[in-house]
Amino acid sequence: MKRKYPVILTIAGSDASGGAGIQADIKAISALKGFAASAITAVTVQNTMGVTGIHPVPTEIIDGQIRAVMDDLEPEAIKIGMVNDPQIVEVIVSNIRKYKPAIIVYDPVMVSTSGCKLMTDSTIDVIKKKLIPLASLITPNLCEAEVLYGKPIPDFTTMKQAAKELSTQFGTDVLVKGGHLEGDDMTDILCCRDGNMYFFTEKKIETKNTHGTGCTLSSSIATRLAYGDTTAEAVAAAKKYVFRGIAGGKDLNIGHGNGPLWHQV
Repeated sequence: MKRKYPVILTIAGSDASGGAGIQADIKAISALKGFAASAITAVTVQNTMGVTGIHPVPTEIIDGQIRAVMDDLEPEAIKIGMVNDPQIVEVIVSNIRKYKPAIIVYDPVMVSTSGCKLMTDSTIDVIKKKLIPLASLITPNLCEAEVLYGKPIPDFTTMKQAAKELSTQFGTDVLVKGGHLEGDDMTDILCCRDGNMYFFTEKKIETKNTHGTGCTLSSSIATRLAYGDTTAEAVAAAKKYVFRGIAGGKDLNIGHGNGPLWHQV
């Protein structure tokens, strides 16, 4: 009998240094025994020191990549990373409506670690109106959750309220990542469409090697969902993998800046 692993399509940009984006997604999906396919939305010039150039892929090529994978490989899940152009959002939305994949995990990369918005307000509006309502799960960090929520999220109580309101507003499961809150613990909050709320807490690891953690977490969740986990089970398994990856890579010397976690943990 032929063996079949679930196919996960990641739609995101390419990271030349291999720590984030498509490269991180492929590593994570493969580590969790999924088959990774990809549609590249942009080619970036970046390393552990930062991003110095972005070359967007033409929308017809993005559309062709998605259709090629969907028509042939029929992926069980789709993970979507940073898309900072309204036309690219429209292409992705059009294909989601056409193929109707059962699982869509969207990591809304909207704000850099320094707090700088990475996309225009018009792009954010299209994402909120058309893309997020189609998602099974979104995974914003605190800064991105504030953009979607429209208000500051200074503490854990507000974080819970934001997760609940965003889930209700968009009709999707919402995982708000609390890594930027003060304190030694790091708690993420999952609010599901049925109103159930789950909390995932880990100790913070002192390291600068956290490049690509958001990409890795969202693609890991998509992989576990493709294997049949509930959303809470998928988040728990993915967070365990990411925590071990950060712990395993905290002392690695890869590059001269903020290095990646260790996907091969």
